[in-house]
Amino acid sequence: MSAPAYPPLDTLVPHAGNMVLLDAVIEGDDEHIVCRRTVRADGLFEDAEGLPAWAGVELMAQAVAAWAGLQAQREGQPVRLGFLLGTRQYHCDVDGFAPGTELRVEAVRSFHDANGMGVFACRIDAPGGHAEARLNVFSPPDPDAFFAAIAGGPPHD
Repeated sequence: MSAPAYPPLDTLVPHAGNMVLLDAVIEGDDEHIVCRRTVRADGLFEDAEGLPAWAGVELMAQAVAAWAGLQAQREGQPVRLGFLLGTRQYHCDVDGFAPGTELRVEAVRSFHDANGMGVFACRIDAPGGHAEARLNVFSPPDPDAFFAAIAGGPPHD
């Protein structure tokens, strides 16, 4: 039996071009997602030395965004904008990931409510390296009303 095909990452996340840092979804369901990224020597945050460990937080956040995009597509809804509110206890046991290294980026939903708040346990596994963190995220159910409210204007109908 073959593995299920998942949509391309650029259809799941509200990013474009070289801001899409993950390569593909390799596994996903209602509670978790696993994505892959092969480190390059010329990516947005990469150089000849590879990807610095601090960039792992953005990979984790994009995995969460991909999970949300996958859920939205399954429900026939558009992909929504989301925000990384904070990261708790980010730990990486290497300074960076070398070019050519394949990263396995996983996000598991710990909490999610109807108002758009969520918490995800995330990890990056690679040969010789591991990172983990808990991410607090927010995706407003009605982005137009949210932006109108923070701008001080009335929400749109």
